[in-house]
Amino acid sequence: MRFGRLTLIAALLGAAAWTTPVAASAPPTDGTAADATAADSFTPVTIEHRYGSTEISERPERIVSLDGQWTDTLVALGALPVGYLADTYYDGDVYPWLGDSLADSARLEFTDSISYEQVAALEPDLIVISWRAEDEGMYDSLAAIAPTITSLSDAVVDPWQDITAAAGQILGEEEHAAQLIDEVEQQIAGVATELPGLAGKTFAFANYLPGDQIYVLTDPADGAIAFFLALGLELPESLVGGEAPAGGRYEISFEQISLLDSDVLIMLTNGADTSDITGFDQLPAVQDDAYILLDYAGATALNVPSALSLSYGIDAVMPALEAAAS
Repeated sequence: MRFGRLTLIAALLGAAAWTTPVAASAPPTDGTAADATAADSFTPVTIEHRYGSTEISERPERIVSLDGQWTDTLVALGALPVGYLADTYYDGDVYPWLGDSLADSARLEFTDSISYEQVAALEPDLIVISWRAEDEGMYDSLAAIAPTITSLSDAVVDPWQDITAAAGQILGEEEHAAQLIDEVEQQIAGVATELPGLAGKTFAFANYLPGDQIYVLTDPADGAIAFFLALGLELPESLVGGEAPAGGRYEISFEQISLLDSDVLIMLTNGADTSDITGFDQLPAVQDDAYILLDYAGATALNVPSALSLSYGIDAVMPALEAAAS
């Protein structure tokens, strides 16, 4: 979850009650005859990513996930990772939408750097990672342990559909992955149908770090933006070509808070009181009560979305969406 380095990890755009996601997960693989058949029928694939391409010649059985989106997706497809990267900024250990699915997976805790020794000790046959592979040298170090796939695009956050489709190829589960994508997209389309008043309205998705740091999403290609665009919402012009340049997560000060002028405002405040945010009460969405202050889990569900997390994120922002639509 990344809004800047510290935030994504500290709350990029990292809810409350959880509802079962519309896309049902497949049961975990357990080495049964069905799994053996899937492995025997596997067709080698090559996955293109930020640092080149990775060939998968056999269905991986020991996957280490160093990325929340990938972890969610593997769980949704029934391929539980042998190790996963825990979000140490989240007090709940694992996100609500994961339940106890990772109970038998090794919990890896990294802060400023990746522990290659911990990863290697799990004897992976595939490593998946995204923005944490900040340079090609880090990618090369992981690839020396096992075939590694990093970000699939140049955006900070990959579209969840792309990760789901890639995971389907990697696991030989293309049909299951396509079904998962279709089910979640239908759920999103259902929200758009239910709230036609959102079409053409603007939104801002921001993360406030106590002090004077606000990060806001500005890149229409960012995976965290797609959900809102699918509802008919648009980024304000000020965030896509004005003072705030496109290309990721842009830091603004209190003096620039008018850049958050929008019909809908979604914000993570990291426990801070909004009275500490100069100008917050003057924002149009706040005055119209079309805003929502997400907790860390809710923000994460939308900031680094997956087929599992989106149902949770949708529930979290529905009050603000309904207010804006009406």
